Amino acid sequence: MGLAGERSPVSGGGSSENGKFSYGYASSPGKRSYMEDFHETRVDGVDGETVGLFGVFDGHGGARAAEFVKQNLFTNLIKHPKFFSDTKSAIAETYTHTDSELLKADTSDHRDAGSTASTAILVGDRLVVANVGDSRAVICRGGDAIAVSRDHKPDQTDEKQRIEEAGGFVMWAGTWRVGGVLAVSRAFGDKLLKQYVVADPEIKEEVVDSSLEFLILASDGLWDMVTNEEAVAMVKPILDSEQAAKRLVAEASQRGSADNITCVVVRFMEQHNGPGRATNDQAS
Repeated sequence: MGLAGERSPVSGGGSSENGKFSYGYASSPGKRSYMEDFHETRVDGVDGETVGLFGVFDGHGGARAAEFVKQNLFTNLIKHPKFFSDTKSAIAETYTHTDSELLKADTSDHRDAGSTASTAILVGDRLVVANVGDSRAVICRGGDAIAVSRDHKPDQTDEKQRIEEAGGFVMWAGTWRVGGVLAVSRAFGDKLLKQYVVADPEIKEEVVDSSLEFLILASDGLWDMVTNEEAVAMVKPILDSEQAAKRLVAEASQRGSADNITCVVVRFMEQHNGPGRATNDQAS
């Protein structure tokens, strides 16, 4: 795992059997010789309900932490006893629990490894977005681009204050960094900086209704090059979610992104169908 062979993006997609959403992903190492981005797109039946689980995990200091989060976060989450009854607290507890599992599993070789997590959970008519780090979630609602997460950067006033109150410091070293080392202020892993770099997610809930068109989750390899509005404008005319994700990766590459680039696009299909009637329920 980890090393990228060919330069073209890996991509794929599918749709929920109930015809409510389709999803696509595309991921490329970009200009880098190694791949530290991971993503997850899962449609699971949990207690008889169709649940969509989507995530982008941007690793640093090696691929180990991002791969661990991809493999464990959603598996842990759907087992949480409050997954349906109190989804937000289930997510918060699962993020913390998965982080401590990662720290326990890490040998001394991996103490610098960490990962962002930008995740979106679809349960019924709820879209619950949780974010740690500087990957980002953006929705298109009523034609408008709306960020539903905020990038956790060390120079944000509240993040800087939290780090300093924990005994850490933020300094400029090419960009603002925790302890002069890390350019994100929240992450999974990062054992050496853990008391400052927490894995507490910020969680936002959106209603899935006819005004919600699609969701984009992406690593900063995209967002460093493309604004929220530009990304939404590019995805809007492309009904195939996989093609939309590939379009975003291609654009970030063309604009000179020096980072790994990973995008997940989830398109909500209810507004194209009659009430309760899915017209495209042949899941590929």
